[in-house]
Amino acid sequence: MEKLIERLSKKAFDLSGQSKKELERTCWMIVHEHKHGVMPTEYDIREIDEELYLEVLRIAREMAQL
Repeated sequence: MEKLIERLSKKAFDLSGQSKKELERTCWMIVHEHKHGVMPTEYDIREIDEELYLEVLRIAREMAQL
């Protein structure tokens, strides 16, 4: 599970680009893609794993601090 979180966090960090202000949204999108197999559309309200999202966000924020 730890490797999955690191991989998803790195993907979210890279996708957010220079602006780390979008990190929460990007992490949500990456976890959504992991769970459902596709990036969310504008009105996609399918559930995601909240615990996984919070861990991915925590690690991605740590990456942004480096």
